[in-house]
Amino acid sequence: MTTDMPARMLRLLSLLQARREWAGTELADRLGVTTRTLRRDIDRLRELGYPVEGTTGRAGGYRLAAGTAMPPLVLDDDEAIAVAVALRTATTDVTGIEETALRALAKLEQVLPARLRAQVTALQHATTAPVAYGGDARNRADPAVLALLAAACRDHEIVTFDYATRHGTPCPRRVEPHSLVPAAGRWYLVAYDTRKDDWRTYRLDRITDPAPTGHRVPPRELPAPDPAAYVAAKIASAPARYRAVATVAAPADAVLARTQGLPERVTPIGTDTCTVDLSGDSLHRIAQLLAALGGITTVEADPEVLAHLRDTARRTLRLTEGRGVPDTPPAGEQG
Repeated sequence: MTTDMPARMLRLLSLLQARREWAGTELADRLGVTTRTLRRDIDRLRELGYPVEGTTGRAGGYRLAAGTAMPPLVLDDDEAIAVAVALRTATTDVTGIEETALRALAKLEQVLPARLRAQVTALQHATTAPVAYGGDARNRADPAVLALLAAACRDHEIVTFDYATRHGTPCPRRVEPHSLVPAAGRWYLVAYDTRKDDWRTYRLDRITDPAPTGHRVPPRELPAPDPAAYVAAKIASAPARYRAVATVAAPADAVLARTQGLPERVTPIGTDTCTVDLSGDSLHRIAQLLAALGGITTVEADPEVLAHLRDTARRTLRLTEGRGVPDTPPAGEQG
């Protein structure tokens, strides 16, 4: 039992911040106090300006509601380090968050105990900013959209939004959000589409005007081991502009480890042979993947892919012979 009232109040605040809603009896048990003492502690938090709301139900409960200002957070040691590390690396895949993350990190470091500050400093010195490559190939997510959808996933709240298909056609959606998954430089929402009556994945950079409906539903069971596996399978089976399948003289496991590709795209056809589906929307990317594979025995591909590979080979040969190449891009390149 926590007899020290200030310590108990901090513990109560920490519990309220850790979960959206608590039953009163469960909170009292966690604190080792009676429900009457818990009610007094809740009243003290309200007097200090914390918007603690009572909830209805069989046993009644409490939740920390949104107030007019951000209340102080109570973090344990592991949580504080995790937040600091996350802020340190929060400069990729989310638009415009770099400066905000650095400000938040500075505030957190200012109040960290010395023992934790030393650990965070060591982590910062041992890590660097992520390597940027590929120009604008990464589709960075809007932090406001991320936050709204993350809350909807947590609360199992139906949301609506407009979604641009791969052909650019806008389409209204009404979904039950399940998870947010970063993959291949993009963010994906895994959700159950109530109008399609089926599970779907949605790229966040194609979502506009997301809005919560206030309608909560029981969580559904995802038809996959986990959200990441579900997104990987969907990416692997997504329609592609250009088809290219290579046969490689190597075991499937070895090829998969070497390429770090999607398991669904590597198919064993023997002990030491497999096929790799390299289909995609970029001719240049397909050529890069083929060059990186090694051990290729055959390639089955669309005429546009084969033409691009021949043109790339001719340009490379000119370079090796010291003849240079034209400034114009290779014919047929559309990716």
